[in-house]
Amino acid sequence: MALISVSNNALSNISVLPASIPTGALTLIKSITASSSASIEFINGTSGVVLDGTYSSYVFSFINIHTSTTASFTFNGSVDSGSNYNTTKTTTHFTPGHNEADNSTYLDYDTGKDLAQSTAFQPLGYGITTGNDESLSGYLHLFNPSSTTYVKHFIASVQYYDSSYSQNSFVAGYLNTTSAVNAVQFKFSSGNIDDGTIKLYGVK
Repeated sequence: MALISVSNNALSNISVLPASIPTGALTLIKSITASSSASIEFINGTSGVVLDGTYSSYVFSFINIHTSTTASFTFNGSVDSGSNYNTTKTTTHFTPGHNEADNSTYLDYDTGKDLAQSTAFQPLGYGITTGNDESLSGYLHLFNPSSTTYVKHFIASVQYYDSSYSQNSFVAGYLNTTSAVNAVQFKFSSGNIDDGTIKLYGVK
């Protein structure tokens, strides 16, 4: 039987991959910048937003999200194109923190911040304050939101500067619905999104 020899650089000669092979490449779909906004919404089919089966997963990137009042940064999904943001979800989280004076650290797992079969908005960052130089940045990765078979898993990580502390919240869970999730809303638990940008990417 003849053996096929493949050199180490053979893959570099491939210029086009079959469409069925995922590459992990990010495609920017929509960028929205807040200006004293009550919320930011991404609704499939509205204002150029794609949130359907075009991509297997989607990434929301948060850039310097600033609050108008001390509050938590939250999100929820919708199965009816944004008429209601009330998807049932079960989640978990933990948050490490470290202050600028280097004399205080913590690792927080507070079950009061988790949701268990709740339709409430899920906090991604907690107790974010209003200092002029304070903000939140990070991402939320939502997997296969258009599936009508499986629940919708998500993973999020946000970093925020809060009253001299560096805090990094890790949140994960699932939207417990087999209906297609076709809209996502972000808002603070009170007050407005004073400033900041959220970008939506599709993952190939």
